[in-house]
Amino acid sequence: MFEDLSWQEEGFTAESDDPVEASAREFFRTFFERNSQSVYFSRQLEVQNEDRFFHWITNRAVRDLVAEGTILTESRKLSSGGTVKLLWHRGYRYYKREAARVVELVNEYSDPNIGGALGLQGEALILEGFARLEFVMKGREARSYGGRVWTETDHDLDFVFERDGRAYGIEVKNTLGYMDPIEFSTKIRLCLHLGIRPVIAARMLPKSWINDLINAGGFALIFKYQLYPWAHRQLARTVQSELGLPVDSPRSLSTGTMGRFLRWHQSL
Repeated sequence: MFEDLSWQEEGFTAESDDPVEASAREFFRTFFERNSQSVYFSRQLEVQNEDRFFHWITNRAVRDLVAEGTILTESRKLSSGGTVKLLWHRGYRYYKREAARVVELVNEYSDPNIGGALGLQGEALILEGFARLEFVMKGREARSYGGRVWTETDHDLDFVFERDGRAYGIEVKNTLGYMDPIEFSTKIRLCLHLGIRPVIAARMLPKSWINDLINAGGFALIFKYQLYPWAHRQLARTVQSELGLPVDSPRSLSTGTMGRFLRWHQSL
């Protein structure tokens, strides 16, 4: 189910005079003034600007601009049962037609059948990528390894792979948004409990999380794109062209992506 999450509601807080948040507010104030005849939604802005700001910083900045009246907003129910928070400049009087088109596209790519296919596609591409580099799969939906069992929570790992006497716990997240922060920390603890190195394979992670992963002896395998099945390549093109979101439909992970992991493995 699609959910246009508010990071404030997820427990992230910050002081109102934070300089990064102030910078984000000014950035998006200018952005909406320059794009005053367009409709956006929260997740779209978070992802499009993640090179500048963490997703939750973008969300707070936009919320502040809504509070001061620079941006107008409306929540629309999606056919999946989730909601999408639409955003547009206060000067855009005739926004409804474009808003309807945005909701139509979000409804299409957030359909539960598409969501399920994206999850399976991410796992299939990871499985093929590791097999191509001659890693051996030792577990799937795994909670145990080498005689150790994880019982603290109901979490498991998508895969456990081995090569050259070293083992890795792989968690795959083929989503536009960041993975849940509690799940992120739990997967690291799960791997460390099992005595294996944590690897998060995701479209994107915050740099601070990547640093936490490295400090835990792990690796962030970043796709940069949400990976659609080849059969849905036309939808991927539409989402990319009309919504400006980083999606693609490759037949396999790029040699560069898997090459980065192999070089790290060989350096250990």
